[in-house]
Amino acid sequence: MNVTPPVTTAPGAVPVLGHAVPLLRDPLRFLSSLPAHGDLVRIRVGPFAAVVVCDPDLTRQVLLDDRTFDKGGPVYDRVREVAGDGLASCPHSRHRRQRRLLQPSFHPARMPGYAREMTRQTEAVTGGWRDGGIVDVRTAMATITARTVVATMFTGRLSPAALHTVLEDFHTLILAISRRAVMPPPVDRLPTPGNRRYRRALARLRGTVRLLIAGHRADGTDHGDLLSTLIAARDEDTDDRAHPGRLSDDEIADQLITFFMAGTDTTASTLAWALHLVSRHPETQERLQAEADAVLGGRAARLDDLPRLDLTGRVVQETLRLYPPGWLLSRTTTTDARLGGRLLPAGTTVLYSAYLLHHRPDLHPDPERFDPGRWPSAAEPGRPTPHERRGAFVPFGGGARKCIGEAFGFTEAVLTLASIAAAWRVEPVPGRPVRPVPGVTLRPGRLPLRTVGRGRGA
Repeated sequence: MNVTPPVTTAPGAVPVLGHAVPLLRDPLRFLSSLPAHGDLVRIRVGPFAAVVVCDPDLTRQVLLDDRTFDKGGPVYDRVREVAGDGLASCPHSRHRRQRRLLQPSFHPARMPGYAREMTRQTEAVTGGWRDGGIVDVRTAMATITARTVVATMFTGRLSPAALHTVLEDFHTLILAISRRAVMPPPVDRLPTPGNRRYRRALARLRGTVRLLIAGHRADGTDHGDLLSTLIAARDEDTDDRAHPGRLSDDEIADQLITFFMAGTDTTASTLAWALHLVSRHPETQERLQAEADAVLGGRAARLDDLPRLDLTGRVVQETLRLYPPGWLLSRTTTTDARLGGRLLPAGTTVLYSAYLLHHRPDLHPDPERFDPGRWPSAAEPGRPTPHERRGAFVPFGGGARKCIGEAFGFTEAVLTLASIAAAWRVEPVPGRPVRPVPGVTLRPGRLPLRTVGRGRGA
């Protein structure tokens, strides 16, 4: 008789609260401690229990089998409140059709237009920096990425006042999602100030998006933006009443909100962390500036510069390893499933963590050290790295549900970082410690840096 061994429970749980204290006090340290207790480790917060996947091969199994390990869990439930059934949060049953309809929006032919907007917004924001001034780079990078996403989605159809309101509403919603994920009913429905702000922001945002969709439909013109491609999207393979071959207005609204959430906060956090890291590694910053000088000659970066911005790309990769925006994500088993020799009943919440995997010393030696040299340069394509083990580096997820905007986000991060390096040096501000703030994304707290002009466009 085969007896399936139980999943090990992480030590340190206390009655009623479970592992709530270490998770709230220092969730990154707690996650990094779990591989010592097994490839699968059970954790509990109050009545909620989940199995954390600590092994790269098992993580890959979860990501590849998205029918068995479907999107689900408390965070995704709250994301759905905001983004509905957008591509990032919809169940498996709706994902394939949506992916086919949305793929043209991220076709390489669209990237030159998107990249021009990335460059324009970077110049607009950094053009206001002062030599010797202090900039909260987290806010500055969020401004660049939000304006870029809005411009590529709507071709500048939002007035400055409307854009300001949209950005405020998104900020309110992003902060609320992680808080509401641990908020049991009926607390999430009480008329508290926070709940009222959340509902007001959500209603106003959806109203704005619907007006924009109606305006684009009435116009009937392809503006070369994301909204135009969503309206024009057709899937001849599923054009029937049950599975229409085009997106409804509700579906388009869900996708636009999804893209804004994914395209703003994640890339902004990556850029802020990258600037933080190079400010504390002057030798890397000097090499980054030398590359920008050689490739750009004092101007802002363009899409055709991307292949020659080799070190810049490796800095972005190493930043994604150290501080992956999607640091902790969840799935829910749709049926009884076997994982790592353990039986997981249907309805089990499964957590996987890019942060946990990226900080395992057996996969990434000396994992806390910032070292862009971990990654092979274009000049050494055959050099092996520990990251070649599939599942060891997953900042964009994997499988059929790998982030559709991976190329968009990586391109924006490289072009923006190179453009900044061409014109500015960034320096730490003494006495201002920077700590990760784990929420929906792994963002830095307030991150002030001193900006020093380099005489090249500053």
